[in-house]
Amino acid sequence: MSKTGEQSTLVQAAEIALQQAKNQGATAAEAGVSQSTGLSVTVRRGDVETLEYNNDTSLGLTVYFGQSKASASTSDLSVQAITDAVKAACGIAKHTEADAAAGLADKELMATEFPDLSTYHPWDIDAEQAIEIAMACEQAGFDVDPRISNSEGASVSSHQGERIYANSHGFLGQSRGTRHSLSCTLISDDDKGMQRDYWYDIARDAQDLASAASIGQRAADNTLRRLNAKTVKTGNYPVIFSSDIAPALFGQLTSAIRGGALYRQSSFLLDHLGKQIFPDFVHIHEQPLLLKGLGSAAFDGEGVATQTRDIVREGVLQGYVLDSYAARKLKMTTTGNAGGVHNLTVEPTAIEFEQLLKQMGKGVLVTETMGMGINIVTGDYSQGAAGFWVENGEIQYAIDEFTIASNLRDMFLGIQAMSNNVETRGNIRTGAVWIDNMMVAS
Repeated sequence: MSKTGEQSTLVQAAEIALQQAKNQGATAAEAGVSQSTGLSVTVRRGDVETLEYNNDTSLGLTVYFGQSKASASTSDLSVQAITDAVKAACGIAKHTEADAAAGLADKELMATEFPDLSTYHPWDIDAEQAIEIAMACEQAGFDVDPRISNSEGASVSSHQGERIYANSHGFLGQSRGTRHSLSCTLISDDDKGMQRDYWYDIARDAQDLASAASIGQRAADNTLRRLNAKTVKTGNYPVIFSSDIAPALFGQLTSAIRGGALYRQSSFLLDHLGKQIFPDFVHIHEQPLLLKGLGSAAFDGEGVATQTRDIVREGVLQGYVLDSYAARKLKMTTTGNAGGVHNLTVEPTAIEFEQLLKQMGKGVLVTETMGMGINIVTGDYSQGAAGFWVENGEIQYAIDEFTIASNLRDMFLGIQAMSNNVETRGNIRTGAVWIDNMMVAS
């Protein structure tokens, strides 16, 4: 790794922290140093509502005295500030109770290869250009239909950053990333009331973003189709989660197989390794080395090499989501997931979204969920929702103010198919998901 410019400053700060920890008697230490810059603009009804710049620098370090540990942080990268932070952490660690699971990740697991994953694409954009794009996006939405009566704003953001992670194993790794987004939220009304909806795009490379006009138009279309919403008769129905909200469903899977939930025995999937939790056609895997992936990384938050691996194969749970601490508590090995999963991919079945609707025939298409009614300990699931009534395989009308309820065990096993319009605007990638049966209540 070349040490030039800002990168050199971050590397030097990490090296100073580790050396100071060693000087003060720490048996091991790790440091993460980051620097990020960004621009965010929001316009509403043609006026600039917010304009924000950020330029943030931070250093976080953890020191170990045997298996006693403590952490400290500072936003000042001067030698004195780093020395003071290390001194504070060491002072705390000396009075902290030892924990047998504490410590750096094992040295032999450190990443040794650092491929270019195309995660860093700075956008040469200034505030005036961002304002112009946001205004064009919002206006494109207003131009769709006179029933688009108001706006909650259109936003453009661009952020870039670097992070150095180093530890006393001698590991030093750099990660750089950019994240750009464009969004619009609109309000429509008619004689039966008002509705709101939105659309957005997000990408590592601004060249990959959808156009401002298409974002505004899609936001308007989404808002208009929610007008004249009706209620749904309470009952049990098949349910399809649209591809833009289906990732949250698999987010519950990762929460349930995360190490912390498992060693605390607070997961409905406790002791399910090697057991059937989905139908046998379901394949879920991590792809940490995808080019431009929003979850791509060569190493995790502890320097451990990430790996392409199956989490669910043929419906059977193959692995958990572990960092080193949780792995030791469970008498297992870290899976390279300190900080979370990396591009969790749910392989779709070979079916278009329209065909998914036709195969379901009659039921509910959910396009929005609300609330916090999910219990990872029991798997109980209850959410407020909005969406559409489907009959004869086609969307008939909007429905809102209803709840959907089931248990995640039954929902996972009840998956019938996933469409091939895969959502890629996040760290969990999946198409729309058809579940055979849920309670729907108005």
